[in-house]
Amino acid sequence: MKLSRRHLSDLVAFAAATARSAGQILKAGFDSSMRVDYKGRIDPVTEYDLRAERHIVGAIAKAYPDHAVLTEEGNNRESPSEFRWVIDPLDGTVNYAHRFPVYCTSIGLEHNGRVVAGAVYDPERDEMFTATLGGGAKLNGQRFRVSTTSRMDRALIATGFAYDVATARRNNLGYFARVARKAQGVRRPGAAALDIVWTACGRFDAFWELKLHPWDVAAASLCVLEAGGKVTRCNGKPWDIFADDCLASNGKLHRPMLATLTGR
Repeated sequence: MKLSRRHLSDLVAFAAATARSAGQILKAGFDSSMRVDYKGRIDPVTEYDLRAERHIVGAIAKAYPDHAVLTEEGNNRESPSEFRWVIDPLDGTVNYAHRFPVYCTSIGLEHNGRVVAGAVYDPERDEMFTATLGGGAKLNGQRFRVSTTSRMDRALIATGFAYDVATARRNNLGYFARVARKAQGVRRPGAAALDIVWTACGRFDAFWELKLHPWDVAAASLCVLEAGGKVTRCNGKPWDIFADDCLASNGKLHRPMLATLTGR
């Protein structure tokens, strides 16, 4: 099945509307007394993650009942369909549980294994980032592009740390030290999808992280590519949403970032 521009437009509009309504669920619960459970030592899940995910999965089941679904919290649906929705109902759960206002909802759509549409919604700033394959990237309906920064010492760069940072040997701390010595600044906001779309729109010049998941990156990575940026693995090899590390940049900084991360 070949996708028309009209079909892509309808799909991304649905993703954006659904991300917004899920984000409103998160926003309503942000200042409330919430239940927090743990999937690991420091890996939380709140009742609002689950509510938002049920809402998104329900909306997809109603609008596109034959589509497959891959979600963070496990409400997956297998299907022989060419389409699969890749969902993070709440990216930045630790922030959310601590009422630190940096979190988002991310909804990406694959067609035959390729991400073709995506929406990332930031409820705190009411910012909707969308992209379609070949159709560009937009923030609240206005097109945007990556930054033009080409020097590491003028670059603001984002990263994050996996939940096993305290125990795993592969933990990003070495990469962080290398980049911090060369960049103008390194930030760790705590929500990968936001870090990546903020790279796409030029607030950051580059982003890297280890041990990511498809739902963290599916929608946001398309925003980077459609805004004129570049995405690879941290060693420069080809990237896809199932790779567990990611380097996204404005393109101009990609080679300096790779040299810094690899030590070559």
